[in-house]
Amino acid sequence: MAVVTDDAELLRRRMHAQFLPRTDDVAGIARRAGGIQAQDAPAARLALRARGLRDQGAVARAYAAGEVVCSWLMRGTLHLVPAEDLAPLLALLGQRNLAATARRRRELGLTEEVCRQALAAIPEVLGEPLGRADLIAALIARGVQVDPKGQAPAHLTGYAAAHGLICRGADVAPREPGYRLLPPPPPVDADRALAELARRYAAAFGPAGPADFAAWAGLTQALGRRAFALAELMEAAPGLYVAPDSAAPPPGPPLVRLLGAYDTYLLGYRDREPMLDRAHAKRINAGGGVIKPALVVDGRVLGTWRKDGDTLVVERFARLPAAARPGLEAEAADIGRFLGEKLTLQVVSSGPTGPSKSSV
Repeated sequence: MAVVTDDAELLRRRMHAQFLPRTDDVAGIARRAGGIQAQDAPAARLALRARGLRDQGAVARAYAAGEVVCSWLMRGTLHLVPAEDLAPLLALLGQRNLAATARRRRELGLTEEVCRQALAAIPEVLGEPLGRADLIAALIARGVQVDPKGQAPAHLTGYAAAHGLICRGADVAPREPGYRLLPPPPPVDADRALAELARRYAAAFGPAGPADFAAWAGLTQALGRRAFALAELMEAAPGLYVAPDSAAPPPGPPLVRLLGAYDTYLLGYRDREPMLDRAHAKRINAGGGVIKPALVVDGRVLGTWRKDGDTLVVERFARLPAAARPGLEAEAADIGRFLGEKLTLQVVSSGPTGPSKSSV
């Protein structure tokens, strides 16, 4: 039975699926969110905060305890996921990601022979976690021919990660992710893993369609349709599905979030409409793959934000609902608490002549 009647209801349901009560369970948040995009570590911590994390120190503790790991997964991008989810995700996505980057590896001199030698040598040199530079230096000392400068080290570590040999874990130095060996993966049933990923996606991003799922995961449209069929989801509107236990959001004031850069909410669908007016799309994604921090109210993107010294500046695209102001103030205060800073909120409007101060 259809439960979504218009865009406003669609967006409210999507937002309430993503943004949940407060917790310090990093793995639980990552599981419910379908993974946290993590190529920018500070932005990943803000993504966890927006989904309920109270203490950013919990991220380091979760890595150190082996509860979460980071690897190149959906769309070939770094994601923080629960450790037990890594093997099925790599079984689905690892070879696809390798194929997508094969040409670039060849351009960087990472031939199949060089990569084979690296895979054989990594278990010998990675007895304890190492930063990427130290790992590459150890491989070079073992005779693996790789240029330590440029992009080759990143692609070689990504190659080993896609094979399930290594992953990113706890930092080995400030702002220096450590790479560690992984145990041999358990057998993975491909259909079961595909169905489970679709269920996780629908729970985190629904109502959504198989084309949205395929775009988010980096799979073909055919596999997206197959995944949704296997997952036995509930249709919320024609072509849009939710998890079977999905519930309508409760009545209440607008749900407001200040999302960090590269937030997965903005990357979870084939098309950002209706969450983001096409006229403002370049204010969020001006090109080059950069997704800016966003102000989201009941699922709709209404502006961007930045931290300027001790001021949190929100640049809005349109007038905010008056009922959203308390939620915005609470979000600004919570970001300050999370970062350990006292921040003053300033809202400015954005027009053709640039930002100007605004009271709402």
